[in-house]
Amino acid sequence: WVLDKLKAERERGITIDIALWKFETPKYMVTVIDAPGHRDFIKNMITGTSQADCAILIIAGGTGEFEAGISKDGQTREHALLAFTLGVRQLIVAVNKMDTTKWSEDRFNEIVKETSTFIKKVGYNPKTVAFVPISGWHGDNMLEESPNMPWYKGWSKENKAGVVKGKT
Repeated sequence: WVLDKLKAERERGITIDIALWKFETPKYMVTVIDAPGHRDFIKNMITGTSQADCAILIIAGGTGEFEAGISKDGQTREHALLAFTLGVRQLIVAVNKMDTTKWSEDRFNEIVKETSTFIKKVGYNPKTVAFVPISGWHGDNMLEESPNMPWYKGWSKENKAGVVKGKT
């Protein structure tokens, strides 16, 4: 929502066009490309994703929302497949709306299990993917560890140098 600049995006609560945000870390220059998730704007999503080195697949963790997204014709499925097809090999999965699940560890684990099975079929290795439970609305696990999910001990993923770990 922060990067949604168009009036229609703000009114409808969805991203319509891609938006860019640049920042630097001591090691990297980063450009965040916010791409639409809504099926009506898939062309714009492809435009943004085709420029990416890494994708953050944001999955709605709410009851019914995850199931709709991961279903045969779901947008979660389509976005993961398109990202891989477009050459994006680094993936992070953010399980959003954890506040609506009462910060449920069981729900998070269920989503990680089902998503891992699916992304493996697409071509990703789940061992190289970081899964992070978040609440975008409340900011939990976005920049700092969330006190609402004490069960979450962080993520780990394999890469060529070994295992990398993190919290947010």
